[in-house]
Amino acid sequence: MQNLIVAVVAYLIGSVSFAVIVSAAMGLDDPRSYGSGNPGATNVLRSGSKKAAILTLIGDAFKGWLPVWFVVHFGAHYGLDDTSVAIASVAVFLGHLYPIFFRFKGGKGVATAAGVLIAINPILGIATLLTWLIVAFFTRYSSLAALAAAVFAPLFDGFLFGPHIIALAIVVMSSLLVWRHRGNIAKLMRGQESRIGDKKKTDAAASAAGGNEP
Repeated sequence: MQNLIVAVVAYLIGSVSFAVIVSAAMGLDDPRSYGSGNPGATNVLRSGSKKAAILTLIGDAFKGWLPVWFVVHFGAHYGLDDTSVAIASVAVFLGHLYPIFFRFKGGKGVATAAGVLIAINPILGIATLLTWLIVAFFTRYSSLAALAAAVFAPLFDGFLFGPHIIALAIVVMSSLLVWRHRGNIAKLMRGQESRIGDKKKTDAAASAAGGNEP
């Protein structure tokens, strides 16, 4: 029963779309209506508001961090263990990808996954974030940076901590993140992927293929 409660609460927290909420609060267009059409920090950046993009990034990372951090640090008092941490991690990530409050149409999960990894272990989270930053800095492709981070996160975890149940959750999240970027992979191969900092535009084709935002 405890793990079921963890899953439900974490999923509901993950379902809060900061891209939509922040944009509405700041009087910006709904991020689902322009660019890639996906609610994430990179797409919000296309609105021209760096502040909104940063707030979205922080919010998405925080919601990934919160439930996992709580279970890691206080779960033992409620009969929770590493399995509960793994469940919370996947549930909050799924909430971001498929939010019940927004017709199950969410973002790609990069910022939320980063928050989850930092909550699991700060060293793991920082190593994965550095991977994203390095690839993004040299290529300016958020999607390529996300894919690199998704590939390396399980490798970092295995190298640092060896086999454990939470590693399975990390593999699941990484696999889902790659799947959510399948449209971006095709666009990268065609040389049509947008770069970080590209301005807002309405692009139905891009929306159908999928964006590159967290």
